[in-house]
Amino acid sequence: MSEILQKTPKNKKIYVASDFHLGVPNPTASLERERKIVKWLSQVADNAELIILAGDIFDFWFEYKYVVPKGHIRFLGKLAELRDQGIAILIFAGNHDMWMFDYFPNELQIPVFHEPKKFTFFEKDYLIGHGDGLGPGDKKYKTIKKIFKNPLHQWLFSWLHPNIGFWAANKWSANSKKKSIEKNDPFLHEKEMIFQFCQSVESNTHHDFYVFGHRHLPLEMDVTNYSKYINLGEWITQYNYLEISQEGTKLIHFEG
Repeated sequence: MSEILQKTPKNKKIYVASDFHLGVPNPTASLERERKIVKWLSQVADNAELIILAGDIFDFWFEYKYVVPKGHIRFLGKLAELRDQGIAILIFAGNHDMWMFDYFPNELQIPVFHEPKKFTFFEKDYLIGHGDGLGPGDKKYKTIKKIFKNPLHQWLFSWLHPNIGFWAANKWSANSKKKSIEKNDPFLHEKEMIFQFCQSVESNTHHDFYVFGHRHLPLEMDVTNYSKYINLGEWITQYNYLEISQEGTKLIHFEG
């Protein structure tokens, strides 16, 4: 994939977005946001060589062997349409939709990655991922993530009836959001965990750009004089995406 995209035609572009959180806070608001996302996808399709969705696309997603989550049909249909047009799409699983297994690769030919991945676009190196669990600290979440990623625990969860499993997951997600709001986690600048992760990687391996989501803050911060960290923000209130082209790399607000 990376080698192919190094040869991206000059008139083509790469687009990156994350944190759609489809499903919250309620069906009506989620549907309105879904329509906006579909409109954005339709708009960028005219000159897109690749679209990267960098995690937390769904507020909860778990694939049972014969069952996938209900809803979001307009979004999924748009992804199928874009793939049929020959536009490449990649997905990074986030902390809310880490239970992506083979549905997207098999049904839509969309690869799913669970760890940050390096790409080369227009002779620039990018490290792209969702961003959860990176950097120092946050030991509680990292422990929970290990539990959620454990194949045995995933297998046991799959034996729950979907109605029970999704009820429990949505309840946990709602409580998690409430605690996050109450905590009012501030922007810590150089102490931001993802930013510290970028610094650590850059000290060993150079990348021109580090692109992540998860933090829900649209950010552009210099890691060094020669590398930059970009956070994509979210699509609940902000609607930002990254455009990568021959002309450069820029974070854009989608008016829609």
